[in-house]
Amino acid sequence: MEQNKAYSNNQDSTPFPLERAGERNELYPIFLKLHNLNVLIVGGGNVGLEKLSFMLKSSPNANVEVVAPRFLPELESLAAKHPSVQLTYRKFNRWMLRKRHMVIACTDDLKVNKRIYDLSRKRYLICNIADTPPLCDYYLGGIVTKGNVKIAISTNGKSPTTAKRLREFFEEIIPDDINKMVENLNEYRKTLKGNFEEKVQKMNEITESLKNKEPRE
Repeated sequence: MEQNKAYSNNQDSTPFPLERAGERNELYPIFLKLHNLNVLIVGGGNVGLEKLSFMLKSSPNANVEVVAPRFLPELESLAAKHPSVQLTYRKFNRWMLRKRHMVIACTDDLKVNKRIYDLSRKRYLICNIADTPPLCDYYLGGIVTKGNVKIAISTNGKSPTTAKRLREFFEEIIPDDINKMVENLNEYRKTLKGNFEEKVQKMNEITESLKNKEPRE
């Protein structure tokens, strides 16, 4: 999950926190079980639809509540296909942050988004403000999924287009049958004897040849 520097109410005259200098991406990737978490999305427009679609594509059973006075018909149709998604037709209120784990704010009002971020930070909730990298504790990066194999791509919030192209690249070069290989290796791992280090060594030996495989034409 992509972690930015937390917002702070100190004497800094800048409206948003400054990003850490440097070229290296120091974000920490993590894969979340969103069906076990409570996610809040504030905003029912095009950006809200984009965020919800992206989330459900990767995690179809994500536990999500979307809040807005009104919603795009496309968003309503998408939510209707996912029982774990709840639509709440009203304006944002701070009490909506109770019992949440992560928040996405994507209204068309920057002041409202900023307020949601500040309230989330006070409650130690991780928050993403759409199109405002300084007000993000995480980013929604490019994702490649083939069966049990999932690869997340981040450009540190700098270039979503690059992440998109990298996703297309990996979707092309990763073989469609990779999930079968993963399943077979999982079954093989269950048969291994010995301590943890010995099992790791055996798995490393059997998968060593993967590094030397020629890419597909």
